[in-house]
Amino acid sequence: MNTVLTKYLNYLKSKYNLDFDSYKELHNWSINEMSNFWESIVSFFNINFDVSSNSIYKFNKNFINSSWFVDSQLSYSKNIFKNDKLTSPAIKYQDENGNYLEISWNSLKNKTLEFQDLLTKNNIKMGDRVVGYCSNTPEVVAAFLAVNSIGAVWSSCSPDFGFDSVYDRFNQIEPKFLFYHSSYSYGGKNFSLELKVKKLVNSIDSISSSLDLNSKSKFVNVSKKINLNFVPVDFNHPIWILFSSGTTGKPKAIVHRTGGMILEHFKALAIHQNVDISDSYFWYSTTGWMMWNYSLSSLLLGSTLCIYNGSPVYPDSGVLWRFVKKSKINHFGHGAVFYQNQISNPPKELFSNDFSYIKTIGSTGSPLFKETNIGLNKFFPRSHIISLSGGTDVCTAFIGGNPNDYVIPGEIQCKMLGASIEVWDENGKEVKNKMGELVLTKPFISMPVYLWNDKNFEKYLSSYFSKYKEVWNHGDWVTETENGGIIIHGRSDSTLNRYGIRIGTSEIYSAIEELSFIEDSLIIHLDNAKNNRLILFVKSKTLIENDKLKIIIRQKCSPRHVPDSIVKTPDIPYTISGKKVEIPIKKILSGIDPEKSVSKDSLRNPESIDWFLEFYKTQL
Repeated sequence: MNTVLTKYLNYLKSKYNLDFDSYKELHNWSINEMSNFWESIVSFFNINFDVSSNSIYKFNKNFINSSWFVDSQLSYSKNIFKNDKLTSPAIKYQDENGNYLEISWNSLKNKTLEFQDLLTKNNIKMGDRVVGYCSNTPEVVAAFLAVNSIGAVWSSCSPDFGFDSVYDRFNQIEPKFLFYHSSYSYGGKNFSLELKVKKLVNSIDSISSSLDLNSKSKFVNVSKKINLNFVPVDFNHPIWILFSSGTTGKPKAIVHRTGGMILEHFKALAIHQNVDISDSYFWYSTTGWMMWNYSLSSLLLGSTLCIYNGSPVYPDSGVLWRFVKKSKINHFGHGAVFYQNQISNPPKELFSNDFSYIKTIGSTGSPLFKETNIGLNKFFPRSHIISLSGGTDVCTAFIGGNPNDYVIPGEIQCKMLGASIEVWDENGKEVKNKMGELVLTKPFISMPVYLWNDKNFEKYLSSYFSKYKEVWNHGDWVTETENGGIIIHGRSDSTLNRYGIRIGTSEIYSAIEELSFIEDSLIIHLDNAKNNRLILFVKSKTLIENDKLKIIIRQKCSPRHVPDSIVKTPDIPYTISGKKVEIPIKKILSGIDPEKSVSKDSLRNPESIDWFLEFYKTQL
């Protein structure tokens, strides 16, 4: 097999005299010889360091205090623009109105220089935060690369987010500069952000300057040499700040290290997804989801980043496959629910085109069901179906693809290199062929450096290390199979992920709690093979004003999270400690045995469960 994984294995054999009989052996080496493994990644991919390190990895049982590439310096954007001699495009872009654009490496570099000059004139320096309230367009990529090139720190939200959601994120990190789109299109409709942006600028005192990217979207094809300066930063210097979903309150501001992202994304995209130089890489996302950041790193490999800006089903469900054909995309990625819908009701494009040039079909966001995987195999018999599972916390995946092995539908193929994954029961014992918690037993290079404004790592420790001492608990409910595959049963939390827009249930509750007819509420996203519905359960003594509810959620949270159904319920279940019961209700409504879903002894109002059981039997 002429995969990147095969090339890497051959490289290990020729340079280090290492020979592995199986992927399992390779993985064991990668987690037991961390220094040698990550040194080989740097060497194999020729990753550019401005200052190298004599100490690649030092373990500490307190994962936070483990160290990586001590005192080294490098630049993400510099590693991207070392590919600027390639004749293939840097970006292929299309919006939902059919406007198509190919952008050369030199043109991208020229636009990046334009934004770099703007930031410098506005006194943006290393460590300053710059934010984007933007659609997914090429100028946003250039804006990020400009921010990164001077050592500043990036964070972004998509325009689907309401003011409250954006404010709760950006205000935490005190940004100095705001990039934004004053208007955007989605689903055939035009929307203005001008009032929201004005309110943001007036509400966040730290913002001193801003730029409307709608006025700076033109890319110029230039033949002259572009001299772009890159400020090298420490390996642990923040590259971007991502945000948790806000399930249990205000979103956590998750800070990722520059070096960790560079090395991890080289490894994940190339070795596990088989992305190679000059391939065309696409993953449908918005600027508010970690897959936007992850996809950007395809540029590190010298591949062409493909961007689609708009609804994935407008004007019809075949629009993205027409984009695939026009752009000759080699790697296509989307959320599992998208594939489920495509297989259930296939557009004509899946029958009428030869997609043999698609090397991989990638899936994430939620489990890819066995039936969906089988359906994809029928439409894409020459493509490798790769499921990923990781998340915002690490801006990558722990488990993913092995291009040298076959795929068992319903399973994710392997533990990814460098990730010391195990499945533990409630007693902290490793289990096989049995459901348990996904844990990391050793530090991982793309773990967050810290959470913003987190004194003494209190939030960090409670978020990842509260269940098992000195072991990272990720919150995924999984099974490791005999052949080393992983079956994902769902998240332990209640993130709502629809069409790339990812928010937490608390943001919905917060948006509607002041409505007079809302006594209490519970939102459940059913994303199983039988149902894909977002249901809002409302406790109320009066008439529920459905239209008003939907308008509030659309405006304050996201149009993608307007409930499919609003159902009146007599009570909302709570634990004894006062936490709203979400995951157990989701399990019950998904048809899982109630005895295995929830212990009534743990509830403050156990009788409330009976209503949901009856709702499942009669309505689902």
